[in-house]
Amino acid sequence: MLHSKIETPMKSNYIKNILRGSMCTLFLWAFTSCEDYLERTPESIISEETAFHNFTNFQGYTEELYQCIPNFTLSYWTSSWNWGEDEIESTAGTFHLSYDIDRGNFWAWQNEMGGGDSWLDAGGAYTDQDHKNKGLWPLAWYGIRKANLGLENLSKMVDATEEERRLIEGQLLFFRAWFHFSLIQYFGGLPYVDYVLPSDEKLQLPRLSYHECADRIGQDLARAAQLLPVDWDNTTAGRRTLGKNQLRINKIMALGYLGKNYLWAGSPLMNQVSTGSSTYDAAYCTLAANAFGELLSLVESGDTQYELLPFDKYSTNFYTTGQNWALPGGTEAIFRGPYYSANSTNYQISKQFMPRVISDGDATLFAPTANYIHANYGMANGLPLPADVSKADPVSGFDPNHPWKDRDPRFYHDIVYDGVKVIQGAIPDPNEEVNRFANLYEGGSYRDVASGSRTGYLSTKFKPLTSNKYDRAYNWGSSLHINVPYMRLADIYLMYAEATLMGFNSPSATSNTYSKTPVDAVNVLRDRVNMAAVHSDFTASTSVFLEELRRERAVELAFESHRFNDLRRWLLLTEEPHTLKTSFEFDRAGEFDAADPSQNQIINMHEQVLLERNFSDRHYWLPLKVSDVTLYPEFNQNPGW
Repeated sequence: MLHSKIETPMKSNYIKNILRGSMCTLFLWAFTSCEDYLERTPESIISEETAFHNFTNFQGYTEELYQCIPNFTLSYWTSSWNWGEDEIESTAGTFHLSYDIDRGNFWAWQNEMGGGDSWLDAGGAYTDQDHKNKGLWPLAWYGIRKANLGLENLSKMVDATEEERRLIEGQLLFFRAWFHFSLIQYFGGLPYVDYVLPSDEKLQLPRLSYHECADRIGQDLARAAQLLPVDWDNTTAGRRTLGKNQLRINKIMALGYLGKNYLWAGSPLMNQVSTGSSTYDAAYCTLAANAFGELLSLVESGDTQYELLPFDKYSTNFYTTGQNWALPGGTEAIFRGPYYSANSTNYQISKQFMPRVISDGDATLFAPTANYIHANYGMANGLPLPADVSKADPVSGFDPNHPWKDRDPRFYHDIVYDGVKVIQGAIPDPNEEVNRFANLYEGGSYRDVASGSRTGYLSTKFKPLTSNKYDRAYNWGSSLHINVPYMRLADIYLMYAEATLMGFNSPSATSNTYSKTPVDAVNVLRDRVNMAAVHSDFTASTSVFLEELRRERAVELAFESHRFNDLRRWLLLTEEPHTLKTSFEFDRAGEFDAADPSQNQIINMHEQVLLERNFSDRHYWLPLKVSDVTLYPEFNQNPGW
């Protein structure tokens, strides 16, 4: 684990105060506020020469950058991180950003605009261990300045080996790039700040185009990938913290974000704002494919610490139980934020996926939408469901009266559907025995607009079924830890498939650095869950396979904070059916099979629209802070806001 003792409160305006404003800085292991700095005795002040003199001191300085990564999973007592058409909150959850996003109020990401709870702007530029007080916007600008300050002081690192110098420079370059990338994917092109802005310099850095920013990010990440090792445990410096280097920035992380940066730059939205063309940019996609290919070649040759988790360990990507504070992610998580104070938050996070009737927590509940499940989670034979799930499909074998039969294995892992046995242990009150099974039919006890499922489905991807008030798997302490990674290996396979498909214009193409085709890459993930390979009907052309690839991405990465940005970059956010959120209404029929709920029969099934999102072109980018866009003319607001 990475730790920091640093706490540097910053106030608006962030760009003015963090990028340009003079900061009272104490080096080595801690920063303090300016007031604390002025109260320190002269002999306690550490010079820049001492702070950057050797690897131990410089790494102590660099460690704070890890504390600048917001943990979107644990940003509040209950947390919202899925803003596509994939999820809807119960009506008790109106304080979350997801509620405002659904209603087109994208201003709500900002604290000063009266927005709901949001990890994009929570608190300020705090680098302590309060996970509820970390916002991407303020911390990114703070992190960019800190990275630049470190890079400008590399020459002071005179008592160090070449390996140690490479480790420091690689981390600083990665973070400078990662913070810029994290901002531009939501806000579009911004100034690329690659030096420490003097306090007396007039702010006039122009907003670059998205492509111009991506080029600068790519340069930093490519250099970071050259400098950094695959595994810190295999370095002399890293052996000092042997076994505790999982979160430290490495070559695989740099290659992963190098590819992601280029794939995003090559996507229709980013290409449109940079060139006017709303198609994929093949050149950027080729760069992305080659970066991902290099990463996957290293992984599959056994030269890294990463590999796909077997399906029986799949949940370890997202949570652990009873493992004494073991960090979720296993061998598959590539990039994660710091993880701390988990027991005070997971006590609530686990409850946001269960109805209050079996919980004693907050009434807020986030449920998968019926439209997302029906459009993406298909059959075990690899084929999708019909567009109208009230009708049979002889090709896929879907039976509307038995809709839970023979589904993609990830459906059974991720989704609680009607009839699933939830409560495993004893229920003291006989009157509550009815709640042992998920009553998700119309009028069932798990259905409630305020504190239950509005959609006829629940999510269990990020917690065990037994996290309920009877089985108590969510108890305080080391019982349950939930943490969704920013990037995992399965995502790399899917991004490789998309980048190679669109860069080389063929489902059977390969990149210059890896031998698998886009179809092969998807099948790696399907093989992992023991389901059928991509059907030949979807491999005939680039455009047809692209739709199937997007469906695969929607299933494999469901509810992991990817969908909103995917819909945006594909220019689908404003298009039906992605503007709709629906429920699945049905009645039970026939004999109830408690042992195998997939065999249960239903009747009177239909989807019902719960919400239609009225979006326009302006919703493809979040609005910038008014306090920032009024700083100087070159820092202009996004169109439509």
